[in-house]
Order: sequence, then C-alpha cells, then structure tokens
Amino acid sequence: MRLLLLLFSLLAPADAAELMRTIDDVKPSIVGIGSLQQTRGPAIGFVGTGFVIGDGLTVVTAAHVVNDLVNSGQGATLGVLVRSGDSAQFRAARVVAMDKEHDLARLRITQGDALPALRLGDSGKVREGQELAFTGFPLGMVLGLHHVTHRCIVSAITPLATPAITARQLDGKTARQLQKPRYAVFQLDGTAYPGSSGSPLFDPANGEVVGVVNMVFIKGVKESAISAPSGITYAVPANYLKSPPSPGGR
Repeated sequence: MRLLLLLFSLLAPADAAELMRTIDDVKPSIVGIGSLQQTRGPAIGFVGTGFVIGDGLTVVTAAHVVNDLVNSGQGATLGVLVRSGDSAQFRAARVVAMDKEHDLARLRITQGDALPALRLGDSGKVREGQELAFTGFPLGMVLGLHHVTHRCIVSAITPLATPAITARQLDGKTARQLQKPRYAVFQLDGTAYPGSSGSPLFDPANGEVVGVVNMVFIKGVKESAISAPSGITYAVPANYLKSPPSPGGR
C-alpha cells in the first residue's frame, strides 16, 4: 500500500505537468464559432467552440452550433474568433460540410493566415476509464474568449440517448429520427455548458483529438444546464471526421 501511494505521489505531478504543456499546445488551435453584424451591439458574438485541423484553415465544430448561428443571425457574417493577445480577432468563414447525423460541421476560414492545427487520433482505441480533457469556451459571451479546460474520464461508450417521447410528440420528423441507426458516443464525467459544444476532446499526453463535445445531459429545462449541471457530457468519436464529409452547408 505504501509503495502504491509513493508511486502515485511521484506520478501525479508529472501527469499534471504533462497536461499543462498539452493545454499550452492546443489553445492556439481552439476558436470561438460566431458571427459579425455591424448593426447590432456587440457587433461580434459567439455561441460555441471549434478547433483547427488539416491545413490550418479548416475548423471543426458541432453542427447544431452552426445551425443556431445561421437561423438566428440574419444578415450576419459567419466566422471564427481567434484569441490575439488580450483581444479577439474575427475571421470570416463558410460552411463546407455538414454531418447532421453525427452533429459535426466543417468550416473554411476565408481570411488571414493558417492557424496551428490539431492532430486527429484514433477514437476506436479509446476505452472506458481512460482519462481525457476538453478545452473550449463554456457559456460563450458570458465568460468571453477565455479558454477553459475540463479533465474527465470516459464513463461509458454508449449508444446516443434518445429523449423519451409521448405519442402526442411523435411527428414525421421525430419518427424519421428514431429510424436512423444509433451510433456509440463517449459519455464523460466532465461538466460542459452551452458554449462548450464543438470543443475538442483530447489525450492529455499528446493533444491528439479523439472526440468532439456535442451536448450535455440536461435535467429539466434548458436553463438547468447552467443552474444545476448534471455532470454528464457526450462527445462524438473523432473517427467520424475521417469519413468523407457531405458537401454543402445546410
């Protein structure tokens, strides 16, 4: 027992230092997903998180984040917010692919130089009990463009949960959704909030992305995600990003 405690005391600081180095490495690749509209105040706003992959101009986020912006931002320019010193820089982007089934979207930055890109890992190797981390912008504009990292473990690898419905709620759209094949997602014990959607789920040792945060389990009304978070978060395995994406934006 004493030997185990000694080993733990020796390993824990190293693990913490490893995570700190990884956080420094991944932060330049993580952006806010938002829009610009000169006639509103503030002109720039963001509602979710994304991260850069590939050539440094491709951004991955959750599809529902993009949908929320498109549906609410009439006349606004879609784009990403990049942390630049103490301020945020807006860079226009366009939707190049949307996978609504897996809640994934790809954007293409159309302004400025390439950003540092994150590497995609093999999400098929992730196991229950594995320690991971995710970094994003919880609560969006409320906390501002300040990176926040949550450490977590994979509590379960489980089929995506479908909310219970009644016969009165069963319409054509819901029926089609129920007929789609279910797929496994990562259930995490870390707490995500609105704004965390689209955050990269990564290996603390090397920063390789193995998932994309897509939602938090909510007890009751939507506001409960803030006032009484459940501590249960879901992430889509990153291997779905390696599949040929569907073209188009909506």
